[in-house]
Amino acid sequence: MTNAHKDALFVLIKSLSKSEKRQFKLYVGRLGVNTDAKFLSLFNLLDKVKAYDEKIILDSGIVKKSQLSNLKAHLYKQILVSLRLNPVNQNDRVQIREQLDFATILYQKGLYKQSLKILDKAKTHAIESEEKNIAYEIVELEKIIETQYITRSIPDRADELAIQAKELSAQNVMTSKLSNLSLQLYGMMLKVGYVRSDEDYIKVERYFKAHMPKYRLADLGFREKLWLYKAQLWYSFLVQDFLSCYKYSSKWVDLFYEQKEMISLNPVFFLKGNHYLLESLFYVKYSSQFKETLEALEKMVESKAFPKNDNVTSLAFLYINSNKLNLHFLEGTFEKGLYLVKIIEYGINKHRQRIDEHHIMVFYYKIACLYFGVGDNKTCIQYLKKIINNKNLKMREDLMCFARVLSLVAHYEAGMDYHLEVQLKSTYKFLLKMNDLHAVQKEMIKFLRNLGDIYPHELRDQFQKLHTELKKYEHHPYEKRAFLYLDIISWLESHLKNKPVAQIIREKAMAQQR
Repeated sequence: MTNAHKDALFVLIKSLSKSEKRQFKLYVGRLGVNTDAKFLSLFNLLDKVKAYDEKIILDSGIVKKSQLSNLKAHLYKQILVSLRLNPVNQNDRVQIREQLDFATILYQKGLYKQSLKILDKAKTHAIESEEKNIAYEIVELEKIIETQYITRSIPDRADELAIQAKELSAQNVMTSKLSNLSLQLYGMMLKVGYVRSDEDYIKVERYFKAHMPKYRLADLGFREKLWLYKAQLWYSFLVQDFLSCYKYSSKWVDLFYEQKEMISLNPVFFLKGNHYLLESLFYVKYSSQFKETLEALEKMVESKAFPKNDNVTSLAFLYINSNKLNLHFLEGTFEKGLYLVKIIEYGINKHRQRIDEHHIMVFYYKIACLYFGVGDNKTCIQYLKKIINNKNLKMREDLMCFARVLSLVAHYEAGMDYHLEVQLKSTYKFLLKMNDLHAVQKEMIKFLRNLGDIYPHELRDQFQKLHTELKKYEHHPYEKRAFLYLDIISWLESHLKNKPVAQIIREKAMAQQR
């Protein structure tokens, strides 16, 4: 049996909505000759089965083994053609491409004037939509046609096209340089993570300055500005300059609100920009602005003008619910956030094919933190187990590390002493493989390891010692991020002041707003 997730055709069919399946059958049935087509029979079979099994297909008698590969390829292509015709998928980029295709066909038939008329409209549309790569292709085709058919109605047509091509080429080169830099910085983040020393900082800073192209902001269009802010944002994240993260993610989002037509043309970039803005606000603990930004995002996503497709819906679910959890962490309202657990669990199952495993594990970590905040340590441990026991997961080690540290703290709080010993040994083995532990993590492990040797009347002093030690790192340029994963200081203060951890966080949030 072939794994369903590895068979592209099966995954595509299972991703179709009822209306898309109905449209496909109508598309196939437009000619009577297709009603008994083998590819339609294969479609109906794969639509019914729950898992892809080649044996079931061959036993059905629809196709011989030697023909199966070709039939599947043909069916895949037909589904894509049908989807392309669906009004839901008719975005500006697809429409402009379609017009370019029509113009190419007319050109090949020698109908130059008709072709140029379509190209002129498509080019205007492309430039207005900031689709400058397609606009450049259109100008290049216009140049080819003009060499064979001179309209004579515009004497300076050749000069006009040459200038347009040069301008579009320069803009596309700038976009390419900025998008390359943004992608390289993002890759750096995934590969090595945030800077952890002055040496790391200098390396990243040099790379960023060496690869940032010279520009005048006034000369940049929407697309170039978008990639510029992205590059600056990723650099700010890498060097842990969260105020700059807030600055550039704000510029990114403002860019869309200044040109609102771009929201419907680029909904994914709009969602991502808002997500990074919310993440930055969370890092700088600006809860009032966080709330306003989240409410504005939800309002926009729910509006009729906002595009609706599978990808956008999945991203909206991911970003909105992740940040709703973050809002409860900011305000210390853990109990009020528990309603989100069922919504998120349902959403994970619904969108699983479009959300990668790492983001699912981040959800589980946040849910674990939610239960830890309300004092339900056993449920917290259950969600952390989903992360710790995930052997196939390729994820950033820092999340796995903090999941294990939080698990140790939760075992201690739950009074599960035997399990705590087992967890300590397991965590040590894991940490030995990591070369770049935070000082905060090291102090926590040392504290938990010595718990067995501490008498009850000495416990408060040990909590105070750890609190004093960790406070040194609260504003450290390379260590402060550890507290964003796990607010250990508030947990320690809850023990020292004999108050629930949620109350400590709420009091801090209220004090910050004054």
